Amino acid sequence: MLSIVIGCLLTITGFFSLSLFRDLYKNRNTFSDASPFTLSAIGFIANFLDTLGIGSFAQLTAFFKFFKLVPDRIIPGTLNVSCCIPVILEALIFMTIIEVEPITLISMLAASMVGAFLGAGLVSRLPEKQVQLYMGASLLIVASIITAGLLGVMPVGGEAIELTGSKFILGIIGNFILGALMTIGIGLFAPCMALVYLLGLSPRVAFPIMMGSCAFLQPTASMKFIKEGAYDRKASLWITLLGSAGVLIAAYIVKSLPLTMLKWIVVCVIVFTGITMIRSAFKQKESRKNEFVPS
Repeated sequence: MLSIVIGCLLTITGFFSLSLFRDLYKNRNTFSDASPFTLSAIGFIANFLDTLGIGSFAQLTAFFKFFKLVPDRIIPGTLNVSCCIPVILEALIFMTIIEVEPITLISMLAASMVGAFLGAGLVSRLPEKQVQLYMGASLLIVASIITAGLLGVMPVGGEAIELTGSKFILGIIGNFILGALMTIGIGLFAPCMALVYLLGLSPRVAFPIMMGSCAFLQPTASMKFIKEGAYDRKASLWITLLGSAGVLIAAYIVKSLPLTMLKWIVVCVIVFTGITMIRSAFKQKESRKNEFVPS
């Protein structure tokens, strides 16, 4: 059954890659002026750490804002498209080395795909102010979840490798919601890890579930963003290329790092970026009020 899942993932990857590189080639003259070196560096760093368990979305959002690389409105699409192939590599690696009961894995993957498909069509059309507000709030939620884990407040999970009964249903519903939220720019890793722990699954099981979920839902969501042109093409190209290299190095060469201090730094960066996003949304609202001149 795992071979079928991997076969489906490779097929989806083929369709996504064809769609992405066709769009990149067709619109190659519209690339932004952002530095390829900067985009490559942040893509490598974010996906390297993503492979070790620190989600890439929050990191990339912070980089995009700090270096002013991507307009706020298209950050969700850029996150999904640019990290799609790197996370597929992660999923292929972890689904083959960590055991999960197949029905549990497949059901949660399918739920995240459906959530992403329904969410991406909506998010790709959202105005910039709403994107800023939603992403700002999302980043603060993710920071809270990571902090809870660092402080030992979040459950540490159990030993199970499958879900049954009511927990099985809760797992499907939870991953459906996380799939939809990921299209707004909420990275799935931290919330999915919290969900897995709460349901009593083994902490190791979180890796194939969260990486597999992203691997199946991101092509689904990204195809929508590509169709709408709601992503930064140049950023997506360079982050895809160097991000994939970061995944392979982290998985096969580095394998693990002492991440506690790094996670605290990431939390601080995420909180700062989230607050900045929300402030930008309210500043935009205030500027529009000031532009109004009564007749």
